[in-house]
Amino acid sequence: MAGRNRKQHSQQPTGCDRLVVDASYVAAIHTCLALAAFGSALLLGCTLHFKKIVRNGVAGYPDEWFPSVSATIGDWYPERNLFQILIAITSGPRFSIVFLQYLLNRQSQSSLPGWVFLCGVIRTLSCGGWVYVTSNDDHDVHDVLMILYILCNVPWMLGGIYCTPTGHTESRRRRFFVSVIPMIYFFVQHKVYRIPGAYTWYSFFEWGLILLDILYDSITGIDFERSQLQVIEKHSQYIRKFAMYSTDLHLAYLFWSIVTSLLTTLFYFSIWELGFSGSEAALFVYLSPALLGITPLRQWATTMEGRVTLRLLSLIGLAAYKLDDPVTRLFVVGGANLFNLVSHCADWMAFLGLGLILSSLSKHANHSNNPVWPMLNEETGGYNKMGIALAVLALLELGTRPPAPHHTSTTSQKGVGTSSSHGRDTASHWLASSIALGSLFFTLHCLLSDSSTIVAWSWTGYESRKPRGPLPHLYGAVTILAQSLGLLIPVVLPSSMASALLTHIAWFAYGCVSSFIMYNFRNWLGFAGGLNLAVFCMSITPSVISQAAANGFNKPGRTLFLAFLLVIIFYVANVFTAAYAFVPGGVYFRERTDLVLVAQLATMSLAFRWPKTRFGRLGPTLRSSRATAVYTVAFLVVLSLSSILVTVFHWPVIGPTPYKPGTGVLNAGIWTVHFGFDNAGRDSQRRIRDIIRWLDVVGLLETDLHRTVYGNRDLTRVITEELGYYVDLGPGPNMHTWGAALLSKFPIISSYHHLLPSPHGELAPAIEATLDVHGTEVTVVISHNGQEEDALDRELQSKELARIMAKSYPQPVIFLGYVVTKPHAPRPAPYDFLVNDGLMYDIDPHDRDRWCEYILYRGLYRTAYARVSRGIVTDTELQIGQFVVPKHGFNLINQTEESRLLRAWKEQLPEHHVCNSVVIPLQYTYGLSVVADGVLW
Repeated sequence: MAGRNRKQHSQQPTGCDRLVVDASYVAAIHTCLALAAFGSALLLGCTLHFKKIVRNGVAGYPDEWFPSVSATIGDWYPERNLFQILIAITSGPRFSIVFLQYLLNRQSQSSLPGWVFLCGVIRTLSCGGWVYVTSNDDHDVHDVLMILYILCNVPWMLGGIYCTPTGHTESRRRRFFVSVIPMIYFFVQHKVYRIPGAYTWYSFFEWGLILLDILYDSITGIDFERSQLQVIEKHSQYIRKFAMYSTDLHLAYLFWSIVTSLLTTLFYFSIWELGFSGSEAALFVYLSPALLGITPLRQWATTMEGRVTLRLLSLIGLAAYKLDDPVTRLFVVGGANLFNLVSHCADWMAFLGLGLILSSLSKHANHSNNPVWPMLNEETGGYNKMGIALAVLALLELGTRPPAPHHTSTTSQKGVGTSSSHGRDTASHWLASSIALGSLFFTLHCLLSDSSTIVAWSWTGYESRKPRGPLPHLYGAVTILAQSLGLLIPVVLPSSMASALLTHIAWFAYGCVSSFIMYNFRNWLGFAGGLNLAVFCMSITPSVISQAAANGFNKPGRTLFLAFLLVIIFYVANVFTAAYAFVPGGVYFRERTDLVLVAQLATMSLAFRWPKTRFGRLGPTLRSSRATAVYTVAFLVVLSLSSILVTVFHWPVIGPTPYKPGTGVLNAGIWTVHFGFDNAGRDSQRRIRDIIRWLDVVGLLETDLHRTVYGNRDLTRVITEELGYYVDLGPGPNMHTWGAALLSKFPIISSYHHLLPSPHGELAPAIEATLDVHGTEVTVVISHNGQEEDALDRELQSKELARIMAKSYPQPVIFLGYVVTKPHAPRPAPYDFLVNDGLMYDIDPHDRDRWCEYILYRGLYRTAYARVSRGIVTDTELQIGQFVVPKHGFNLINQTEESRLLRAWKEQLPEHHVCNSVVIPLQYTYGLSVVADGVLW
């Protein structure tokens, strides 16, 4: 609180819980920071880039010899970056001055101080606007915000002068802004009459305005000092509690970040082997909480020294991003998980639900990648250094905490719940609570660790130019809202009511019905079922952890060992449902996600009160302090609002447009992207984006990453949000394929997902989409056929694809597929089925150096073809074809090979038919080599 110190003795601190700060210090801090920000930018700019920052649209050096504020703070590194950091720090004292001045001047008989306060807030926000939106970013927005800032100075200064306390004549004399008029004059001379040198004189007055503005705000310190205004915090322990809560939340976020990073790190090796590689042994790291069965270790792990030490050691998992060798990275991440699991399980995974929501939000904001995963670095979208810095700050707060009061269990300290009947014998129930904990942990990881996973389960494509269901980059925030709502239920309800409701079999029935709807239905109804399942799982998280903590308190080793053993079993079963063709015993798991989901619910049912069973007494009363409940609600509200803001920020402003609009040209490509891992085991989304940015239609294969081993990622997020594409995600994880996705700059009129016949081998996905290409409907078929080991599968799949393509004859069709065959191979190989039965043409029948990927077409002019291969993005090549649609109403039929493969010099063709090497500039090749035909390159 803040107040005037009229009686000095009455305002002195009376205890260690009171903090008193002279308000004049706030004004002094603001003055120093603001002067440092502008002064350092001017000094660095003149030293490093003098001639560049004095140049403008009219003249340069020597006619212009002094830089403007905009050029100084917004054009060059490092002055721009240093300035923005310092001005961000200045914002806190600046807002404080606005509030304190209002507090000093407010009057019951006048509303003027309130209007001055409002002008001060708008003035500060507009200042942040022209500071962070520089003239290079958007000149018009920058100028508008600068003008708004100057205009707000008028009521702010005049109103402030009028409201100045009587007798403060020094403050009145020093409040002025006379530099505005000559500044406007010289700006007109520069902008309208374009007089060289006028901008230099404008710059002097602009800098003068900034300096006088800072000095004006500094004079408020005199008002604060004369009025003896002080900032008094009578309950500083609340600040410490808030800091402790924030630290625990951040550490829970790091727990999920490190735990989820292990599977993605080890699965890189399984991808290369197409089976067991030996790296799967790292899964047994998840059994490390069994070490808590060692009493001395458990006791040490719950001490302050043990908590800090173990969590500090776990940070090697964040630092592993610096390691380029995937094997070394796996060992380091495995060790980090050992320390991570032991430390957090010693505290019974406090803040598990909140940490999961924060992790999901960070992935939603970072294009479905956790920003501190070791598989990321600065080039691939990681914020690893920032993550490590925040983690160190959290550990500093943890290590400097005052000793906590003694509790009978750690769970009571963390607000996750404690038992009201600790005295009774609970040994008979540890098994049930352990199994329920393991099942819940896997379910949270499998379905809710990314906000777009539930969307992928419900996705089926487009109809009448509109999506049939939600898109992940637009509706992922709704999943986070559902998770927050679920976690709010045990927080806002009275403890006894929450315990009774969340362990009642009716609530379990609600979860079962939600699971059934999510699994059996698609589009919006299936998504609604998934949202309700999210509410259910998050709501029972405190109860399940509380039961495990209460029933396994004396022997946590066995409880946690069994829980995480079940987690490992679920991990393996979840992968085997899709990878059954490459693992021993996989045939028994083939497409049995339904059984895995039933097993999850059956094992979670042990956390509920069933009548006439030995588990009827489960469900200890949930207890949390009032402060913990308030902080939890506040953080959930903040996280929910943040998810909405992230969605708005990523919402495409301009719709997708073709690379060459109005020309009839279509650039199409097919690429097997190896589950989003590059050859070094890092995320490849951004490198894929850089290479395909000039393509209008792209088929990406092996893209279904919504499984725990892939990191629950959406491979299309970066591309769709930054390049502007319509996207069809293809069959979801509940369809048990490796995945296929369609990206299109042209509107998708309709699309359908096919599961091609696969009686023996892996399921083969296909997408059949109709696009509006320059006013002509063109069908695009994308498929990922089975391997050559399953001859019958390949034959049946090829026949089905040929049927799909032939049914629309003679309409234009493009086939982009992973076929695995030699060119012109006779039946039963796929080539002849696709070309002859499908009534298609090979884009280059003379190219015999192909095996996996093929481009076929019909009803279009083929103008170019290229294969881009041997890069570091993936181990497969990118094939590209350029086509031109025929005139409206004209169908191309019975084209001869000579007419289809007609060559021409690029000088003889329209310019829009020629791309040359600008299609993939040198900085985006990533070691790629190009084999080309035609004029695309």
